[in-house]
Amino acid sequence: MQLYNTLSAEERAELIDQAGKQRLTLSFYAYAKIQDPKKFRDDLFIEWNKLDALGRTYVAKEGINAQMSVPAENFEAFRETLEAYDFMKNIRLNVAVEHDDHSFLKLTVKVRDKIVADGLNDETFDVTNIGVHLKAQEFNEILDNPNTIVVDFRNHYESEIGHFKGAITPDVETFRESLPIINEQLKDFKEDKNLVMYCTGGIRCEKASAYFKHQGFKNVFQLEGGIINYAKQIKEENLESKFIGKNFVFDHRLGERITDDIVSQCHQCGKPCDNHTNCENDGCHLLFIQCDDCKAAMENCCSTECLDIIHLPLVEQVKLRRGIQVGNKVFRKGKSDKLAFKHSGELSDKSLALAEKPTAIRQKIKVKKVLLGKAEHYYAKAQVALFTIENQELNLGDKILISGPTTGNQELVLEKMLVNGTEGAQAKMGDKVTFTLPFRIRLSDKLYKITN
Repeated sequence: MQLYNTLSAEERAELIDQAGKQRLTLSFYAYAKIQDPKKFRDDLFIEWNKLDALGRTYVAKEGINAQMSVPAENFEAFRETLEAYDFMKNIRLNVAVEHDDHSFLKLTVKVRDKIVADGLNDETFDVTNIGVHLKAQEFNEILDNPNTIVVDFRNHYESEIGHFKGAITPDVETFRESLPIINEQLKDFKEDKNLVMYCTGGIRCEKASAYFKHQGFKNVFQLEGGIINYAKQIKEENLESKFIGKNFVFDHRLGERITDDIVSQCHQCGKPCDNHTNCENDGCHLLFIQCDDCKAAMENCCSTECLDIIHLPLVEQVKLRRGIQVGNKVFRKGKSDKLAFKHSGELSDKSLALAEKPTAIRQKIKVKKVLLGKAEHYYAKAQVALFTIENQELNLGDKILISGPTTGNQELVLEKMLVNGTEGAQAKMGDKVTFTLPFRIRLSDKLYKITN
């Protein structure tokens, strides 16, 4: 009986590419009294693993909070695994407006004390006495009311790339920080103002709305299903979007576009940009906004110091970060004095530029390809990549695809290569192949030949 993920992210990515089937990215949550979270967790893992469901889920005595990637053909079967429990009958699944097969590459289901780290003592107030849920049209209408105060209950790096017009955007790194700040900031408006709140998928507002009603706010409202559900409704109902920009999401995509407006800047050069990246230096992993030009020049690094470090031998890099806590702090960082154009706190509603139209989400499935081999090394100064051919043959003139969770999908025509150190026109199984590339590759990257 398998109760834990056994494949690496790289292995899972390869299996997903080979399967070539559409996957849906979705999220859901439910508050309920769960007597045995450990058994509940194990039962879910067993059923979801059968369906090739991937994602990150937290289970606690108070309920469940999940972000998932599910094969489209298994969507209804996945829903049935949830509705087998009474408290998840007719549960709302927030399906993303944009999908990426690599949004999640592992299935992790963890038992936690709480499904959201809110820092609240639930025994001190009625957590079920929540605010009024508003659908997209109702939310738009109440935002037009001059008696409304709208609050973003996300963190600074989330609101920076997109938010509702006119919203209060607290300069915080965690949800728990925002609660006392907002309570103090709005203490004089408890009786007569509409307190309207929103977050990514709705779960933070469930607890926050109950907390603020307990604090004496009379008119408390929340966006049903969060920004994810709002984006779906405005598209289906052809409504005006009061949200501007991009919605930050906690998977490999790091964001899905709601409007074409870019409201943030590259943190390094100031160019309009809303694409997040994580610093390439494993001892840093700072989350920041970086444009394509800076990404190429800085090789995914947040500073020249980190750029120098990634070119050191691995043993030297390990020495430098010894004793420094990094781990899973990726999403809690996002601020540094190196980031000259970082903005947080009070944000502008002004659009700085319009995003280019994205290519079709399912375009990569239309590309017929065969796996040739895997990446072995990248020589950054020479911009040369090394691959091992493990399947079929590679010839000059072939159209190739280099693919990986960080690299994405890069296509090019092979014009020159070295085979086992000598210039050649063909590489066979077992050969080592090197050729120049204008971008950095990772050891998780795979080399494919495009056949159509």
